[in-house]
Amino acid sequence: MMAKRNGKRVGYVRVSSIDQNTIRQLDGVQLDKVFTDKASGKDTNRPQLKALMDFLRADDILVVHSMDRLARNISDLLRIVQTLNERGVVVRFEKESLTFSGDDSAMSKLMLTIMGGVAEFEREMIKERQREGIAKAKQAGKYTGRKSTFKTAQIQSIRERALAGEHKAALAREFGVTRQTIYNILAA
Repeated sequence: MMAKRNGKRVGYVRVSSIDQNTIRQLDGVQLDKVFTDKASGKDTNRPQLKALMDFLRADDILVVHSMDRLARNISDLLRIVQTLNERGVVVRFEKESLTFSGDDSAMSKLMLTIMGGVAEFEREMIKERQREGIAKAKQAGKYTGRKSTFKTAQIQSIRERALAGEHKAALAREFGVTRQTIYNILAA
């Protein structure tokens, strides 16, 4: 599908981690501009997705490798596609060979919902299998979690300062970790 008169063909690529390769997703697809996120698709709080949404204009075509690259849950997927369609942007998913323009048939809307639901289901199944695997490995004594990157002196300092009444959030910011990490250190 070609962009209308002045419309641009804009790509969106997402991988879950920094070390994953983005090249395969839209390889060989002719695009005017590409936005790439290296972040989880669990929600829409992604910097390049926000930039993409601000960039797209009527008559543009958004090209995404597959639905699960744009959103990992059905409500986010439907909302993004509907928002873009209402603004006159066509959304194209290469892997599924599906295009949504806003004036789609009932069957097209059903396909979007079903395929988006399958992507969400797949993500939940992966998480479930991961939890089960970790639980079994813990029972067998083979899983102890990730090794701490803190030195013994740092851990001792965190414990002492927390006992002295320092806020866990302040400690987390200072050490560049989450509050949960601080709570984990204190519980160990």
